[in-house]
Amino acid sequence: MHLPVRTVRSASRPKRGHRGQALVLACLSFLLLALMTTLSFNLSHALRQKMSLQQHSDALAYSMGVVEARALNYYAASNRAIASTYVGMTSVHGYMAAASATGEMMRAGQMSFFIIAAMEVAQCPPYNFQHCFDAIEALMIAMDYSSKASDYDQKVQGVESSFNKVIEELDNMANQIHASQQTVHRSTKNALRDGQSADLSQLTEKNVPGASELESGVGGMNADEFDCAVDGMNCTRAGNSSNKSRAQVMTEIANASRPGWAANRSLPVIMNGLPTYYKSEFIQDLLKDIPGEGTHMAVGHKGTAKVTQTKSNIHGPGQVTGNEGKVVVADEHGRLIQQWRHGFGTGGYEALVASSENGGSHEPSGAHTGQHDMFKGINTKDLMGCSSNGNCFMKFRASDDPSRDWGQPRVYSYVTKQFFVGGGAQAPWELNSNGSFTLTHGAQGDGQLRLAPGEGAALSKALVYYHRLGPNGWKEAPGLFNPYWRVKLHPFSAQEAAQVLNRAGNSDAAQLANAKDLAL
Repeated sequence: MHLPVRTVRSASRPKRGHRGQALVLACLSFLLLALMTTLSFNLSHALRQKMSLQQHSDALAYSMGVVEARALNYYAASNRAIASTYVGMTSVHGYMAAASATGEMMRAGQMSFFIIAAMEVAQCPPYNFQHCFDAIEALMIAMDYSSKASDYDQKVQGVESSFNKVIEELDNMANQIHASQQTVHRSTKNALRDGQSADLSQLTEKNVPGASELESGVGGMNADEFDCAVDGMNCTRAGNSSNKSRAQVMTEIANASRPGWAANRSLPVIMNGLPTYYKSEFIQDLLKDIPGEGTHMAVGHKGTAKVTQTKSNIHGPGQVTGNEGKVVVADEHGRLIQQWRHGFGTGGYEALVASSENGGSHEPSGAHTGQHDMFKGINTKDLMGCSSNGNCFMKFRASDDPSRDWGQPRVYSYVTKQFFVGGGAQAPWELNSNGSFTLTHGAQGDGQLRLAPGEGAALSKALVYYHRLGPNGWKEAPGLFNPYWRVKLHPFSAQEAAQVLNRAGNSDAAQLANAKDLAL
C-alpha cells in the first residue's frame, strides 16, 4: 500500500531541520575554535612578552644595584686612602720629631756636663786642683755639645721646607680623593635616576627593544635612596650628623691605622738606651766622641705621633671623645744620664712638631723656620659644599629601623612596553590593525571583542647590602671602610610596591598592590 505523498513530505522536513542545526553548530564550533586559537596565540605572545619585560626589569634593577654597590665599595677603598694620608702625616711628623730631638739630645748632654762641671768645682778647693782642671774640661765638653746641637738644628732646618711640602701634598691628596668620590656620586646618582647612564641603556636596546625608560618618579626614589646611604647628603627621611662627629670617625680610624713606629716607636732599643732608627754616627758623637770617656746612656726614650684635637693631647689616647682631628702632632722625649770623671749629670730632651691651620708649632725653636700650617683639619666642611678643600669623606648613614634594612639602600625599576604589534604579517594572530572584531547579536545589537594584548608593565626591586666575607660576616654592621657591598633581587612589601607604583603614575595597580592577601 502506497503512503500518501503528504505523509512522505511531512517525514522529510524534520531531517532537513536537523541537518541545518548541525551546520549552524558546526559553524559555531569552528568560530569558537578560531577564537580560541587566536586567543591562545595572543595569550602565549603576551606571556612571552611579559616574561621578557619582567626579566628586563629585574636585570635593570640588579644592574643599577651593581652600579651603586660598586660606588659604595669605591667609597670604602677611597676612604681608606684618605685615612692613609693622615697616617702618612703622622709618620712624617714622627720622623721630623725624631730628627728635631737630635739637637735637643746634644743640649741634654750640655746640661749634664754643666752639672758635672759644678760637681767638679765643688770638689776643687782648697788644694785638689785636678778637680778644677776636670771642671774646666767638663765646661769645654759642654760647649762641644752646644756646638753640635746648633749643627743638628741647622740640618733639621734644611729639611723643613721639604717636610711642609710633603704635608701639603698629603692634605691635597685627601681633598683630591674626596673630589673623585663626589664625581662618582654624581655619576652613580644620574644612572640610578635615569636608568640609561653607565651603559644601562644597552639593556633595553639588546634585551627588550621598544620598552620604556625608567619612570622618572621611580628614578627619583632611587636617587634619594642612594643619597640617604651617605651621611651628609640631602635625604628626605633622615637628618645628617654633625661635621664634628664625622670628623671624629675618620680621626679614630686614622689613629687606629698607624704603623707601630708612628704609634709608639716600636723598634728595638740598643744597650745605650737609644732606638735603632738613629744613625750610628750620631750615637757615636753623643755618647762617645764628645765626652771621650765615662758611662753615658739614654733612659725612658719614647715617641709617638697622632691626629689630635690640640697638640697637648699628644700623650692622650687616640680614641677620645671630642677629638675632631684638628692637629697632626709628634713627640720625641727622653733623658740622658752621664757619668764622667768624678761626677755625674742628667738632662732631659723633648722635641715636638705639630701642623694645624693656625700655624702649628715646632720645638726646639732652633730647628724651626716658618710655619707648619699645611694641614687644614679633618672634615671641616659640610659634605655638600666640600670639594677642593675641607678633607671630607663618605660616611655611611646607618638606621636602627629593621624595616628600612638598617639603612642599606634599595633600587627600584618600573618599565612598560606596548605588547600590541598591529596585526599584518608580523603578528597575524592579532586579526587586524585594531586586534578586535565586531559581532552582531540580533536585537541585542553589536559587540566588540578584543583579542590582542595592550600595554604591559613590570616592577622590580634590588637591595644593595653589606656582607663581610668569612664566618659571622653578617654580624658586622654596614659601613664605608670595608668594600663588602653586594646586590641581590629582593621581594616587595605591599605598602612598598604601592608606593613605587604611585610614583610611577600607575594608581590602579597601586590599589591592587594594597589588596589583602595578594602575593607580590
